[in-house]
Amino acid sequence: MTKKSPNPIDKHVGSRVRMRRMMVGMSQEKLGENLGITFQQIQKYEKGTNRIGASRLQNISSVLGVPVAFFFEGIPNTTPGTAGFAEDASPAYVADFLATNEGLALTRAFLKIPDSKVRRRIVDLVEALAGGEPVA
Repeated sequence: MTKKSPNPIDKHVGSRVRMRRMMVGMSQEKLGENLGITFQQIQKYEKGTNRIGASRLQNISSVLGVPVAFFFEGIPNTTPGTAGFAEDASPAYVADFLATNEGLALTRAFLKIPDSKVRRRIVDLVEALAGGEPVA
């Protein structure tokens, strides 16, 4: 018997739950307490292993202080031929990075820098260190 891999949409929604939970500084245990479930269940939701039902997602959005639509932002278009004039979703690696401890810490610190010129120089520095071309 082979193990079924998580549905990409369930994975995306779960990663957005994790990202938002981390953004507000809430532990899996605390989120679970607020929802009346275990932190293990939160882990399964965040990995996409278990699908989040509509009413549970509504409860999660309320606890984390975001609209339900937040969890679907940037979701890849999985239906062929429906792109039309829709904007391209941001690459999945961006959401994956922002859901990590390092990505969240970097984003928080970066947003605290008040001078836009300093932020631009930091981006240029990181691009230079990564070997990429700076964006004008």
